[in-house]
Amino acid sequence: MRGGPLVLLLVAAACAAPLHELPPPAAGSVRDDPAALAAESREAVHRSEHEPSADARRALAEKAIDAGQRCVRAAPASAECAYALALGLGVQARERPSTATQGLKAMVELLQKANGLDARLDRGGPARVLALVLVRAPGWPLGPGDPETGLKSARQAAELFPDYPPNQLALSEALLAADDQAGSRAAAGRGLEQARAASAAGEPDAGDWVRAGEALLAGQTPR
Repeated sequence: MRGGPLVLLLVAAACAAPLHELPPPAAGSVRDDPAALAAESREAVHRSEHEPSADARRALAEKAIDAGQRCVRAAPASAECAYALALGLGVQARERPSTATQGLKAMVELLQKANGLDARLDRGGPARVLALVLVRAPGWPLGPGDPETGLKSARQAAELFPDYPPNQLALSEALLAADDQAGSRAAAGRGLEQARAASAAGEPDAGDWVRAGEALLAGQTPR
């Protein structure tokens, strides 16, 4: 599922590789434009999700990290930049598991920052993605996993934008992790109904949402 909607496969790894280091952009360069850089990073994440080639996915992950890091350097207080880089780190963790330990920790920090700056970004995206990271990642000492806090984040996203299917699906997954099966099924049912309506309206991501909703309604974690 997409970085803006539900996110990304989260991978636990024993060792962490350093994040991709980039030189600072030249002053006045178009590469200094935070909005353009955030869009470039998120577009690379978007394209990676249905890319069949592993090599192409890795290249897109590098592009997402490149643009995300430049965005954060150009605008350290930008919610969009922090969010874009967090999504890029999620793709990198999926494609290069050796980066996951460090990357997931940085992801949590960036998502918390983005949520504090603009909780409404991407229809509750920072809280929604944070919820899934905390629910899916291993807990201490292997990773930043924290299902209880993840559930709080999922509730926040669902309260902000209750009619957005990925928010209901993230809440369903967080409730499932908390062993609240009745609550999980209720949220999954709402998300699935919304996703089917979105599919009928021509939303290109709705097929992913429908499959996730069906899995959650059956008590299974989406793949």
